[in-house]
Amino acid sequence: MLDHDYNVVASRYLRTQGSPIRSIKNLLRELGADVPHGVDIRGAGTTGSARRLAGVIVGADIVKNEIIAHAVAAGQFHPQARTVLEIGGQDSKIIILRDGIPVDFAMNTVCAAGTGSFLDHQATRLSIPIEEFGSLALKARSRANIAGRCTVFAESDMIHKAQLGIATEDIVAGLCDAIVRNYMNTVAKGKEILPEILFQGGVAANVGVRDAFERSLEQAVVVPEHFLVMGAIGAAILAAEAAAEQETGFGGFETADVRFETRAFECAGCPNQCEVVETLREGAVIDRYGDRCGKWSEL
Repeated sequence: MLDHDYNVVASRYLRTQGSPIRSIKNLLRELGADVPHGVDIRGAGTTGSARRLAGVIVGADIVKNEIIAHAVAAGQFHPQARTVLEIGGQDSKIIILRDGIPVDFAMNTVCAAGTGSFLDHQATRLSIPIEEFGSLALKARSRANIAGRCTVFAESDMIHKAQLGIATEDIVAGLCDAIVRNYMNTVAKGKEILPEILFQGGVAANVGVRDAFERSLEQAVVVPEHFLVMGAIGAAILAAEAAAEQETGFGGFETADVRFETRAFECAGCPNQCEVVETLREGAVIDRYGDRCGKWSEL
């Protein structure tokens, strides 16, 4: 939630836990409880991998991809930024900015290695709270070399290093290095990384990964104050700009009590056999997508 000057009034960071609809509704309840009496919501925006679903549920005025959203937020709070490193729970990306304009980007959405979920999984294996993961890495005396191109290989490497008696903090530091190495060799390969460098997304909370980035880049890496929700902030700014030209479609915080569901079916109308996904509100279809010809999505 932003005010007219784009100051963050309230924010929440929730895990989807496999159910984005439930998480969106919980988010609306929690944010709604923080809204001062009499405040008028002028616009709403969504972004991220489930941006279309979220947009339909909340009644978003704009639905934008993460690249644009993160770039807008970076430009608002750090106008001198020229590189954005972003690692979230499900994917990672790099955005190259010049004079506040995104001129290049790359994303990795095909593998969990090097993302927040990868770190979560390894922290669980090591019986370390994810909140302590980064600070433990900073205590390493000798950084273990962990394979980071694949989650399976990383786990095998971790087990082997532990069997050799290598200290846990050295293994954790090695995992942080592996994430950065994976990122630099895939997402950031061939990109011109210039300062000011911002590190955004949930993994930016991990000081061990930030330290590993600074070691690899040999440059300072800045973690913005609102690093967890920079994408959401960018979407909110874009929604505010859209609000100047149209009435908001935001359904209100009471949308948290409305029943939503999604279902999918395969269209047999042609050899494409498209999987069509539809969203229902209180049993009525309000959105469809996935068909190539528009037969189903044109409600």
